[in-house]
Amino acid sequence: MAETEHTHQPPLTAEEDILPPPSPEPLLASVEVESVVEAVEEHHSVVTVVEKEAPLTEPPQEPTTTTLVEAQHVSLTLPEKEPTESDKSKPVEEKKIPQSLISFKEESNKVSDLSDSEVKALEELKFLVQEAIKDQTFTTGTADLPQEVSIWGVPLLKDDRSDVILLKFLRARDFKVKESFAMLKNTILWRKEFNIEELVDEILGDDLEKVVFMDGHDKEGHPVCYNVYGEFQNKELYNKTFGDEEKRNKFLRWRIQFLERSIRKLDFSPGGINTIFQVSDLKNSPGPGKRELRIATRQALQLLQDNYPEFVAKQVFINVPWWYLAFYTMISPFMTQRTKSKFVFAGPSKTAETLYKYITPEQVPVQYGGLSVDYCECNPEFTSNDPVTEIIVKPATKQTVEIIVNEKCIIVWELRVLGWEVTYSAEYVPNTDSGYTVNIQKPRKMTTADEPVVSSSFKIVELGKILLTIDNPTSKKKKLLYRFKDKPYSD
Repeated sequence: MAETEHTHQPPLTAEEDILPPPSPEPLLASVEVESVVEAVEEHHSVVTVVEKEAPLTEPPQEPTTTTLVEAQHVSLTLPEKEPTESDKSKPVEEKKIPQSLISFKEESNKVSDLSDSEVKALEELKFLVQEAIKDQTFTTGTADLPQEVSIWGVPLLKDDRSDVILLKFLRARDFKVKESFAMLKNTILWRKEFNIEELVDEILGDDLEKVVFMDGHDKEGHPVCYNVYGEFQNKELYNKTFGDEEKRNKFLRWRIQFLERSIRKLDFSPGGINTIFQVSDLKNSPGPGKRELRIATRQALQLLQDNYPEFVAKQVFINVPWWYLAFYTMISPFMTQRTKSKFVFAGPSKTAETLYKYITPEQVPVQYGGLSVDYCECNPEFTSNDPVTEIIVKPATKQTVEIIVNEKCIIVWELRVLGWEVTYSAEYVPNTDSGYTVNIQKPRKMTTADEPVVSSSFKIVELGKILLTIDNPTSKKKKLLYRFKDKPYSD
């Protein structure tokens, strides 16, 4: 048995590659892998964690299944029709979800990090903005007292936050100064016409709060916005939102209001977080066949691209269905190559792994494979600030997490295995031979129909250890997520 000792810590924040499809590996029946994790801070003197891995019997060979959409580089299998003789002679062509040719990486907004040509373009744009303010190109002020021009709560040319704003317009137009200025001017005039400042404080109802919502941050600190199009399967909500032009315009105003409120919480100082990580869930989406949705989407896309440049850090599409090929082809001409370079696609089977590349599990909502839930009575113990440990449970292996308790306390834990199809058990084993082992949870086969997260607690009155065991009898790798904390108690 090999044993290593290291410090218990949150999951790594560096980006990791998505796990490749697992393949059954030869197992050595006598091999057991064990690692010891010392808990940090308040856990340090109270508990020690030991993670053990041991083989089960040879895993069953599961039948190969065809997945409609896989993550990242994927192929789509569409409904088949009987081939004709001419079809048989033609080469088979796979339809793939489009991938950006270049993976987008955010640039620095610090002037000291800019190239000479970029600094020159910024200075030229600032001069044009200064002249426009004097000439009242942006406003309707008097000649003697030009009005201050602000955008997203940032006054132009007042401090270095203004540089960050101007750089967004420059980057959206490849640092072409005249084109960037024209875009900025059009945006300022559009904001006046659309009454943005008044719109921010309007009450537009909460019918769409489950359609678009903010939840947590990615590994780089960007706030994460989720767009859940499946909510529009509700015909009443769909008709109420897109039924006619007036309703579509109200939806557009609501969506812009939501974006404006989110943007005003960003940090526009150089080096600050001033973009948003977008996640679009396409599960059960009505699809592009819905004319009303198609019109509203096109309108929103055009307005956002014209007037909100460089606010997307990354755009991740999850639960991507086959019809997205046609939809993407339709909207692609309306997007710049820079915009498309921020896109990431994931099919239903790879949603969680894809999100984990960018967001830690404690920040990912439960419905997308994480442990983040709104604080409520059903889960009062953990928040998105409590780190999660990730373990890969190999095919046909048993993974045991030992929580060795060094002081009397209450141990609280929660765990989940993505996709389940494993057996979970929990028991308490005292240190003394005279003590009794307690079955906290008898072995229970967990399936996808069960609750996604298991939560439990146990009061330690004599020292010992809690064993959390996952048996994976399948031929696929499984990801185990768990976290725990100790709470004091009085006799």
